Amino acid sequence: MTLSDDELTRYTRHIVLKEVGGDGQRRFAAAHVLVIGAGGIGSPALQYLAAAGIGHITIVDDDAVDLSNLQRQTIYATADIGKPKSSAAADAARRLNPHVIVTPHQRRVSEATIGTLLTTADVVLDGCDNFPTRLLVADACYAARVPLVSAAIGQFDGQLGVFRGWEADRPCYRCFVGSDPDREGVSCAEDGVLGPMAGALGSLAALEVLRAVHPFGEDSAGKLLLADTMAMRFRTLTLPKDPGCPTCGCARATGSEAAG
Repeated sequence: MTLSDDELTRYTRHIVLKEVGGDGQRRFAAAHVLVIGAGGIGSPALQYLAAAGIGHITIVDDDAVDLSNLQRQTIYATADIGKPKSSAAADAARRLNPHVIVTPHQRRVSEATIGTLLTTADVVLDGCDNFPTRLLVADACYAARVPLVSAAIGQFDGQLGVFRGWEADRPCYRCFVGSDPDREGVSCAEDGVLGPMAGALGSLAALEVLRAVHPFGEDSAGKLLLADTMAMRFRTLTLPKDPGCPTCGCARATGSEAAG
């Protein structure tokens, strides 16, 4: 893929990085990233993915912009209240970078749609707000062998992980969270959240998407970043692969071999 003169100027701060360069920027331009959820995590992530020159971004969200979103979901403005988040976010991303193709889908991810959405995706960024959808997306990414970047935030904390569970030494998302689809969660509406937490974790999620498209530095797959801003502490944990995991563990591998 050839970059235009305008793109060479736009992305010059990337291109001068020896870890990215022209090759990395061309990979960004050729990449297709699927973003699940255009809320607290998706909002800042989409801004940085568009600004970075990801060539095709697909946004999936079934919600509309609400006044209460604007405290942390910075891709939206007051004039966007009532609009579908997917289309409002897509319009904002296009304004940031006209070289980016953005495809919005105003729908909730389902078993019937996730396979089609993943067909051409190179990376998935999941920032949705419910556990069943996270499991659905994670299982589909595992089956399609598409890297998953998953991020979540709480009141003053957040977490970020990259999952490629089909690799022998890397855990899948279920190795991390287990398999209970009825696991309870607390929403931002119920518990509150400090606005900049969304910006911090969403930006880091965008960084991990770029790393997945064009590797640089240490591989993040199999690690979990935990942010605790009450103590201003960031920790990175190594996640083990669960040998009993029904999705990617040894029990599944043994069963597959026996069936073969």
